[in-house]
Amino acid sequence: MKIALLMENSQAAKNTIVLNELKAVVEPLGHTVLNVGMTDENDHHLTYIHLGIQASLLLNTGVVDFVVSGCGTGQGAMMSLNAHPGVFCGYCLEPTDAFLFNQVNNGNAIALAFAKGFGWGAELNIRYMFEKAFTTGERGLGYPKERAEPQQKNAGILVEVKTALAKPSLLSGLQALNQDLVKQAVSSEQFKQAFFDNCKQPDLTDYVRSLVA
Repeated sequence: MKIALLMENSQAAKNTIVLNELKAVVEPLGHTVLNVGMTDENDHHLTYIHLGIQASLLLNTGVVDFVVSGCGTGQGAMMSLNAHPGVFCGYCLEPTDAFLFNQVNNGNAIALAFAKGFGWGAELNIRYMFEKAFTTGERGLGYPKERAEPQQKNAGILVEVKTALAKPSLLSGLQALNQDLVKQAVSSEQFKQAFFDNCKQPDLTDYVRSLVA
């Protein structure tokens, strides 16, 4: 599994902490982490709005399989990511949130609060959330087990609903946005490298190249 870490300007100073905890959990499992958002406060400027655009491109083109995002409260990142087709982002404040999202909702992204409640032992809470998100075995098995069948059915219906309500294609949706906003989202060196090295959709590769040329 390829996992992208996306962090924005208000919490970029914590990137090293979050990245280290994520790698400590998932790399022993054979997963790869791409640190695609801001790596420090002086990096290419991103807001949680830009994180949604990045997540959409990365997930819908197969560049990554899962996105870890967040902002000060985590709420803005969650709403931004969920605005895009093909992105199913859960809000996690504690390990049980990550476990239940994994088992009940089986989404492909999580949004964490990197300021609210980020005090003593915060790195431990983050590590435990990553453990519950990535080390609990097969995803989407349901919890409790007797609720597995309706939970799996509803998760599938949600995918159908979001697909039906989305624009005809991801490309047309991105083209309908302010292009300066999209350009800012895709112009950092770490994003370009991850995207161009792994994107499986030529039309979106050409589109992003046209923005950053």
